[in-house]
Amino acid sequence: MAKQEITFPQVVKVGCGLDVHKDLITATIQKSNDKQETREYNAYTSSLKSLRDWCKKEKVTHVAMESTGVYWKPVFNILEEDFEVILVNARHVKNVPGHKTDKKDSRWLSKLLLSGLLKGSFIPPVDIRDLRDLTRYKKKVTAQAASEKNRIIKILEDANIKLSSVLSKVDGAVGTKIINSLIEGKTDVDYLAKFYHGKMKVSKSEFKLALEGRITKHHQFMLQLHKDSIADKERLIERIDAEIDEAVKAYQVEVDLMQSIPGVGKDSAISIIGEIGVDMGRFPDETHLSSWAGMSPGNNETGGKKK
Repeated sequence: MAKQEITFPQVVKVGCGLDVHKDLITATIQKSNDKQETREYNAYTSSLKSLRDWCKKEKVTHVAMESTGVYWKPVFNILEEDFEVILVNARHVKNVPGHKTDKKDSRWLSKLLLSGLLKGSFIPPVDIRDLRDLTRYKKKVTAQAASEKNRIIKILEDANIKLSSVLSKVDGAVGTKIINSLIEGKTDVDYLAKFYHGKMKVSKSEFKLALEGRITKHHQFMLQLHKDSIADKERLIERIDAEIDEAVKAYQVEVDLMQSIPGVGKDSAISIIGEIGVDMGRFPDETHLSSWAGMSPGNNETGGKKK
């Protein structure tokens, strides 16, 4: 029996499906089930511009591609001004197993695109994407600085100096003065004990016991190394904050409104805007937004049982 090809009603007049890889983009422009053309392009900007020009010449209106790592981003940047670009989850458009090629993938995407069967991922406008890059990078640098502070505590523990047992914040004013003194070679307990004050949670005698250890040249070197690393990261965070303040100027009203929510501060408000933007028309209702953010469980029911 002859194999019957599946056909769908056509919704998009002319569409282009892209199979995107690091160095190769396979493009299929489809105008009907019988009229299609496939070409291959490399990932250089000049080649992507040739792809754009070809799509414009063929009067393409919609472009679909899978969200492959970060490789879709330069393609999207070139095409977004001239076409409606639909970024789709690869899991939602899997073709028949065992018959996978780049050309077949691009043709399958173009076929689904023409039939209106693709659901695009949320892509915020470019200024929100820039803000998202900044807030995410700040989070990473802040985490790196916190890791360096934990490494300082480990070095002190290695020297049997129990600052974390007697101070609520090792990187506070008292802890910083003691660590600086240790780096300078001032290890005398009586000298270090002068930083004690009555607001501490331990007695002065216990404070002195915690400062008695065995600190070596290696410990001093490592402490200085971690302090320098923290200082570098703090300077980097200052630069990022300045850039974030500039990027968020256009959304000051939204930032202020979000801070009226209990528990949401300035940094949290900016991070939320960086992730979801300010155009809530992209989400039909609050349940779609919470689902997109991964805050609600998915449905998995089979045989009458919910898993």
